[in-house]
Amino acid sequence: MSLARELMEKLVSFPTVSRDSNLDLVDFVENYLGEHGVTAVRVPNEDGTKAALYAHIGPDVEGGVVLSGHTDVVPVDGQAWDSDPFVVTEKNGKIYGRGTCDMKGFDALALSAVPLALARGIKRPLQIALSYDEEVGCLGAPPMIDHMVSHGLPRASTVLVGEPSMMQVVTGHKGGIGWKMHFRGFEVHSSIAYQGVSAIMMAAKLIDWANQVNAGNAAATPSDLAAPFDPPYTTLHVGTISGGTAHNITAKDCHFGLDIRVVPGDDVQTWKARVEAKVAELDAEMKAVRPEAGITATQYFGLPGLVPENMGAAEELARRLTGDNATHVVSYGTEAGQFQERGYSAVVCGPGDIAQAHQPNEYITVDQFAQGEAFIARLVEMLAE
Repeated sequence: MSLARELMEKLVSFPTVSRDSNLDLVDFVENYLGEHGVTAVRVPNEDGTKAALYAHIGPDVEGGVVLSGHTDVVPVDGQAWDSDPFVVTEKNGKIYGRGTCDMKGFDALALSAVPLALARGIKRPLQIALSYDEEVGCLGAPPMIDHMVSHGLPRASTVLVGEPSMMQVVTGHKGGIGWKMHFRGFEVHSSIAYQGVSAIMMAAKLIDWANQVNAGNAAATPSDLAAPFDPPYTTLHVGTISGGTAHNITAKDCHFGLDIRVVPGDDVQTWKARVEAKVAELDAEMKAVRPEAGITATQYFGLPGLVPENMGAAEELARRLTGDNATHVVSYGTEAGQFQERGYSAVVCGPGDIAQAHQPNEYITVDQFAQGEAFIARLVEMLAE
């Protein structure tokens, strides 16, 4: 069994669901790196229950490569698995386990590069960056990247974010913003609804506005930057909603999430202001009936898009490593945009199919993992040139 495979099995064994701590996994990675004489730097979250980790391998010079991954996984609750999701199981050319695809498989590949790089004597450095809370809004990467920059880590010229892309070079993805909406109504009997405020009925106005915005965006001619995306426009979405007490009482509360996926070329802050202006309008309408009513909109994530760089350093390197010269963009978000926002050249390129991410019986194929191992071997050779 290869080192990368052994590392994947170990990483998957840690049930680092985003709602829980990842410190056991971080301890393991820190010890593993220490065994190879590599010092890891932890960047804990505010309450110390989680941590990101980064490390530098090779000479203390600029121009290296960052291999970026996240350590958290989505829950398995309510999913029908045919095997223990936290025990790697291979069957019929597929390697099953939570995170094998998204994205502990790549994390293992990145860590397996360490002894290869040390043995080869690389001339340009390899850096590893592992975040937390990617699955709940890419929350852990920004403080980690800021720490890398502010604490004098030699700046890399390239960031390879190993989200599953079937080893294709993804040069662009959408950004995003998410709010937790709480509409507070005023309860009265539904026969005199005009004297109260229904949180649900008012929330429906914002949701209907989102539908209208989507229809308008879909009807518009996409920009050149947006055209490659599916769909080629910014979208608003509500995935869950709850509220109300009884069928004949105006709803006191309504809770839902509102997310936006923003195409490159659209300004994330402009969309933020647009949504918040609509919320303020509806808040005023509610308060005009009952001052106690209103809306609390709590932003819980904001993610910049990844803008194609037109043969930037990351794209050039990834194409050399993979031989992929086609154009690929995706509508989901990653930490690549956060690296790019801080001045790094970044692309997404990793093994596995995003269609398997978050699914019951999540898997990566043996072939894709082998392609990932070959990718890492080629990268180390390039760093030694």
